[in-house]
Amino acid sequence: MHPKNEFRGVWIATVVNIDWPKTSMDNVEKEKADYLEILEAYKKLNYNAVIVQVRSVGDAIYPSEFAPWSRFLTGKEGLAPNPYYDTLAWMIEQAHNRGFEFHAWLNPYRATFDLNKNLLSPNHDLFKHPEWMIEYGGKYYYDPALPEVQAHLTKVVKEVVDKYDIDAIHFDDYFYPYAVPGKVFNDNASYQKYGAGLSRADWRRANVSNFVHAISATIKESKPWVQFGISPFGVWRNKSQDPKGSETQSTSNYDDLYADPMLWMDQNWIDYILPQLYWSMNNTRASYSKLVKWWSENANPNTAIYIGHATYKIRGDGDKSWNYMTEIPTQIDFLRTFKNVSGSAYFSSKWFMGKNFDVVRHLEENQYKYPALPAAVPNLRHVIIDTPKLLEYKKDSIKYDFTFQSPLNTKVRYMVVYGAEHISKIDTNDATKIIEKVTIKEVDGKINFAIAAGKLNLYKACAVTFIDYYANESTPIAIDLKKPFKNYTPNQPNENR
Repeated sequence: MHPKNEFRGVWIATVVNIDWPKTSMDNVEKEKADYLEILEAYKKLNYNAVIVQVRSVGDAIYPSEFAPWSRFLTGKEGLAPNPYYDTLAWMIEQAHNRGFEFHAWLNPYRATFDLNKNLLSPNHDLFKHPEWMIEYGGKYYYDPALPEVQAHLTKVVKEVVDKYDIDAIHFDDYFYPYAVPGKVFNDNASYQKYGAGLSRADWRRANVSNFVHAISATIKESKPWVQFGISPFGVWRNKSQDPKGSETQSTSNYDDLYADPMLWMDQNWIDYILPQLYWSMNNTRASYSKLVKWWSENANPNTAIYIGHATYKIRGDGDKSWNYMTEIPTQIDFLRTFKNVSGSAYFSSKWFMGKNFDVVRHLEENQYKYPALPAAVPNLRHVIIDTPKLLEYKKDSIKYDFTFQSPLNTKVRYMVVYGAEHISKIDTNDATKIIEKVTIKEVDGKINFAIAAGKLNLYKACAVTFIDYYANESTPIAIDLKKPFKNYTPNQPNENR
């Protein structure tokens, strides 16, 4: 089974240099080479989205009005890259050039990774606004209850959406912090001030939900095509806590992290949900297979569902199922049996880079043998009224050059080229026929791109479609590659009639 439309993402974590940069002391040239190596490895595996952590602890891997440069990027918080470059703008461009969606991943509430204030820049919010912070379990957190915190974090997101050509804003599972035994998250002052008669648990959930709602509205107001996706912890609630919950014995979003993904979906605040199902197929406390089924049955039709997989557990977990090469491939096959589950993401990128070769090879030859295109999320689906209009194509021994007219009504992100044995046999629903997804630049009302002759020579015909910024695909134009192309210009309408 080779779905033509499937989200295939990978998380690239920057916090404490989990994935990238490999160390905080790497020079700019090495950083860039290492990032491109990640993109090339996942392009070869036919992935189509990167989820890159751009803010992890009150910092930024981009020039920000609201946060200092990350020490994980430059070795010292507040220090810009040298030689200077806008790291995020460059990363987005490189991802798009290879056909990836770029999802900018932010951790809104975590302010520091430890209690060592000497590592922080004087411009860190901990110094500028100590009244916003709560110390808990060896870290500082922004207090999610404070209106000024919510306003500030909304500006942080808005800056990224406004300034950068991203495809999505992404939050992970860190809302109120995971419980630390024997410690109390002391939000008494704000609860007394703002609690308004709610139980503390309901009040905390309302704080998170109000923030999620504000972020959603902010994104869509600025750029309606930018998606808002959240990757919550894999369990909403256990059945023992709520008859609607899953058959699990686990920490839960609702009761422990004060996050209510069901509400966010029902209110249409998020475009996709990506629950982190980091367990094996038949884990006794929380089984991957039961949870995929649960999310499939309980998610809202207006929200795309993707599943998060734990590549970091392969051959490194107490649950011995992870010792088998087949665990991840089996998980992919299983989720593909659910009609409304439309993709996967993997934590994290380093686990398929120079390790777990047998799993990588298996995916390359089986589940991910052919490319796939992420489909438009439900809230952003629409019909593209433009069809590609070919102005000319030329070929030589090295490449085929195509020139298309820029469409009138469509902002084009990519064009997709499909191969066929004959012009009458074109099937753009067949993933095995995708030759290339090309990032395009429009110049003077025209779109030009080239495809290597080695790829197109295998076919006698091809079809070309547009993909717009919302990830919708147009109807195709068919091109007979065996005939010389004649430019056909229809009669111009008489403007004076």
